[in-house]
Amino acid sequence: MVENNETINEENEEESMDMEEMDMEEMEMSFEDMLESGLKELKAGNVVKGTIVQVNPDSVVVDVGGKSEGVIPSNEFRIEDKQLELKVGDEFDVLIERTENESGLISLSKEKADRQKVWNTLEEGANVEGRIVSRIKGGLSVDIGVNAFLPGSQVDLRPVRNLEKMLGQNFEFKIIKLNKRRGNIVLSRRILLEEQRESQRSDTLKTLEEGQTVEGVVKNLTDYGAFIDLGGIDGLLHITDMSWGRVTHPSDILSVGDKINVKVLKFDREKERVSLGLKQIAPDPWLEVEAKFPVGSRVNGKVVSLTDYGSFVELEEGVEGLIHVSEMSWTKRIKHPNKILSIGDEIESVVLALDVPNRRISLGLKQIEPNPWEVIGEKFPIGTVIEGQVKNITDFGIFVGVDEGIDGLVHISDLSWVKRIKHPSELYKKGDLVKAAVLNIDRENERFSLGIKQLTPDPWEAIPNRFAPGTILRGKVTSVTDFGIFLEVEEGIEGLIHVSEISKEKIDTPKSFANVGDDLEAVVLNVDTVDRKIALSIKHLSDQKEKAEVDAFLGAQKSATSNLGALLQGAMDKESGKKDEE
Repeated sequence: MVENNETINEENEEESMDMEEMDMEEMEMSFEDMLESGLKELKAGNVVKGTIVQVNPDSVVVDVGGKSEGVIPSNEFRIEDKQLELKVGDEFDVLIERTENESGLISLSKEKADRQKVWNTLEEGANVEGRIVSRIKGGLSVDIGVNAFLPGSQVDLRPVRNLEKMLGQNFEFKIIKLNKRRGNIVLSRRILLEEQRESQRSDTLKTLEEGQTVEGVVKNLTDYGAFIDLGGIDGLLHITDMSWGRVTHPSDILSVGDKINVKVLKFDREKERVSLGLKQIAPDPWLEVEAKFPVGSRVNGKVVSLTDYGSFVELEEGVEGLIHVSEMSWTKRIKHPNKILSIGDEIESVVLALDVPNRRISLGLKQIEPNPWEVIGEKFPIGTVIEGQVKNITDFGIFVGVDEGIDGLVHISDLSWVKRIKHPSELYKKGDLVKAAVLNIDRENERFSLGIKQLTPDPWEAIPNRFAPGTILRGKVTSVTDFGIFLEVEEGIEGLIHVSEISKEKIDTPKSFANVGDDLEAVVLNVDTVDRKIALSIKHLSDQKEKAEVDAFLGAQKSATSNLGALLQGAMDKESGKKDEE
């Protein structure tokens, strides 16, 4: 039994020794594996866990479990441009660039490790957050942990003219191209916006109805209106539906990007066309025009437009009236409203007429002041002699200033009783001071008639007495025509010697008988004071002279007989007187 026990003990001891030897071998093999595994991890390009063992002002010493330590510049430990607060024991992932350099240190990089981690998470088609950092050729550079390219065509739904305004902004993007080997990443924001817009569009189409008021964003401006994004679907806001008032261009009241409330006027669900209104949100101001601006009332407004025919005045937002050019002054002839008004002027006017159905208001500017034509007749009765300056000269007469803003017309026929005037400028020029008599005042047509010749008696009133038929006179030839000779018998008064009255003998043409400037003698045949004509004759001149001589002779005889009779009568009266005395 003892022997057996000893034998058993010996076997147990041998087995125990074998076990120890096996454990030692296994431990040696495990250490070698661990050492080999650690060495593999510290190969260039691997990302390993590092622990900070020392913090210097410009660098950080990191232990990565190797024979040597690594140094990383402290500026790599920054997040969004903010330096991290580092302390010994902090752990970070680092990338091994080189195992050992000449100084025996391992070359490490935290930035490259971070990038490596980002690259490992990126997939084509995935959505990522990023910050636009710079403008580059063809688009923008975006930081998504690594640099990525955002083409200009993929920035928004519509081309962005000013890409610089996108700098510094954070957005969500979709990766549309990814090449890890080359390190290229291409992003798109447009795809996400289109997906979002399509989702919004579907929701908008379900809820959109005519008559409802919705919020939208001004997407684009044109000359005829604005396109409003209602959420995936665009509506047209026509320029005529922007305001009850005058809108020259949509940019006057809207800008791209503005958020506004609009009313759905029409909605074609099949064609997905939407007509919008902005002014329809507020009440129509023309509904109260008749009460606010009755005919005859004085109103204040602002000049908003000038045309050849008048001026448009805004009385309130959406309500305008027209002052016709003829209603701007009682006395001035205004060729264009800009002579007295300018856009932006605040003026007072009078409501002349209302046409609410057609949205028209007629205004008057001159009605603010009394009408001078209503009192001009009392101030200048017919026959009054006025004195004024020649304001204008025309073919048909001259205009003379009578009162402030009122000119009187002296017609060319009222310049002289006797002178033949071809043009008023022969006698007058602008600025001349003249006297004239008031002939007529037409208040309705605003006309004031004057006469200059009326200041002196009409010489033709005395002509019939001074130039009775049979009177022999002498004058100067002023004109020779085919039908006769004009003879000036005194200044401004002419008579006509018809061709038939030139000679008893036949004359082919008066031009062979006399020339302009010749002095001729003629006898008066007739005087027409209505047409102001004197008919003269040369062929009857000799007859008239003979008659005059006979009349003179008979007159002399009659005078002599009368004298003889008077003497005889006187002698007889004297003799009779003597007898009476006896």
